[in-house]
Amino acid sequence: MAVLLLGEVTNGELSVDATAKAVNAVKALGDVTVLCAGASAKAAADEAAKIAGVAKVLVAEDAIYGHRLAEPTAALIVSLADGYSHIAAPSTTDAKNVMPRVAALLDVMVIPDVSAIVDADTFERPIYAGNAIQTVKSSDGKKVFTVRTASFDAAGQGGSAAVEAVAAAANPGLSAWVSDEVAKSDRPELTSAGKVVSGGRALGSKENFAIIEKLADKLGAAVGASRAAVDSGYAPNDWQVGQTGKVVAPELYVAVGISGAIQHLAGMKDLKVIVAINKDEEAPIFQIADFGLVGDLFQIVPELTEKL
Repeated sequence: MAVLLLGEVTNGELSVDATAKAVNAVKALGDVTVLCAGASAKAAADEAAKIAGVAKVLVAEDAIYGHRLAEPTAALIVSLADGYSHIAAPSTTDAKNVMPRVAALLDVMVIPDVSAIVDADTFERPIYAGNAIQTVKSSDGKKVFTVRTASFDAAGQGGSAAVEAVAAAANPGLSAWVSDEVAKSDRPELTSAGKVVSGGRALGSKENFAIIEKLADKLGAAVGASRAAVDSGYAPNDWQVGQTGKVVAPELYVAVGISGAIQHLAGMKDLKVIVAINKDEEAPIFQIADFGLVGDLFQIVPELTEKL
């Protein structure tokens, strides 16, 4: 058996954390080949080659892969699919766009958010906002799935895999890049951050969310938000943590003004320490928090930031 793993490449750079966690998840299934695709992907391929457990790296450099369009990337993966029993990717925003298309083109099922691999045919994944674990056994000839990286440790460094260039696949021409609007930040990336400070609807406004950002900057943390805060316009969509947002697994998670709805808790898996600040002592978040502070966040958070 052999595994083709789509590396997470953005603007020519490899997300080593997400890719290494996916490598660690799938390496027991067979030899792992990592595919790095982009307008510029050679540097990313060289980084992927250093991940322990990677047998080979394929690099596809072409302008059609430069803007994260799902259709050309899916066509590329399908063109390389022969000889691989499993086709996987870390469960990132890009992969969630690409892998269902790959499965459709191969006429197989897609298994999203795999949190454990039982054997070559059997996988576990969370359902019902993480309140149950579903065991899925696939009889498809090729298994297509995404890996919930928060459930796995990253593979180490020290690999020396061969890097091989591959030709671009025919562009299906189903989509075209128009423009990108990308938020730039010096803070850690949310899904791989060791510390996260999240705010909820109780902040009341986009301007008030600044106190969350100040606390996060003091801690060197990423900033997150509940869906209620995002829907209210207090925080951008890429900060959303939860069932319909991002899954985080930091060492420290500070939840400020977040009630702890089940949809938000679905994004908080394998957290080491949870700190909750909320004026409602009956808030569900306190049931899972390691440390809880009941009080006015507008008084507590600035005071905490100052003391830090």
